[in-house]
Amino acid sequence: MMPEIQMDQVSMRYRANSNEVLALQQVSLTIGKGEFVSLLGPSGCGKTTLLRIMADLLEPTGGTVTVAGKTAKEARLAQKYGIVFQSPVLYDWRKVKANIAMPLELMGLKKAEREKKAMELLELVGLQAFKDKYPWQLSGGMQQRVAIARALAMEPEILLMDEPFSALDEFSRERLNEELLSIWSAVRNTVVFVTHSIPEAIFLSDRVFVLSPHPGRLSAVVEIDLPRPRTKEMRNSPEFFRLIGRIRDSFEGV
Repeated sequence: MMPEIQMDQVSMRYRANSNEVLALQQVSLTIGKGEFVSLLGPSGCGKTTLLRIMADLLEPTGGTVTVAGKTAKEARLAQKYGIVFQSPVLYDWRKVKANIAMPLELMGLKKAEREKKAMELLELVGLQAFKDKYPWQLSGGMQQRVAIARALAMEPEILLMDEPFSALDEFSRERLNEELLSIWSAVRNTVVFVTHSIPEAIFLSDRVFVLSPHPGRLSAVVEIDLPRPRTKEMRNSPEFFRLIGRIRDSFEGV
């Protein structure tokens, strides 16, 4: 598997009032092209900071980041990323189809091309019937599906997801985990998914990068050898519970 993202000895320090805080300490990892990986750890361990460094939204105070042979900044300018945030960032005054088409509009694509692509993405996320609804008329889970579709509009090589389902109830979250894998199996881009849920990380991922509590360090890399496609029955399998125990044991200082 060809490397897509490489981080070498990445550290992040920042000032809080008069104190210097070490958020990340010498994190090194490699993510393969087309791989689905999760960054897992407790609150405050630096998961989101690490994701933002990958996306060139933050500059690390130490170490290097390479994305498909480019710097993180070069990759961002080349529009290699799609980003889905914890809360869906949608425009309430634009209907669902128009929200999804917005990146294509900014690119200058003709209206017919934009609408065709938006409808393809709506079909991918199962929301064709809601194309003329406004975001406030949708459930939280449906809004996140719109946000995922919009992030995929530019056909990014890398999809970065920052705890996109954390605000949902457990039933909705598990259903959207299954839907996300269905979308990923059709697109097959590289996905980096931030979560603090061990079962969610196991269900979704090829590998799980476990970060230790503050300061964030790479505590373990756990291979998830469950077969694909993943099914909800796997959540109750002995192997699934074995992986939960293995990841729990890997946390440092817990």
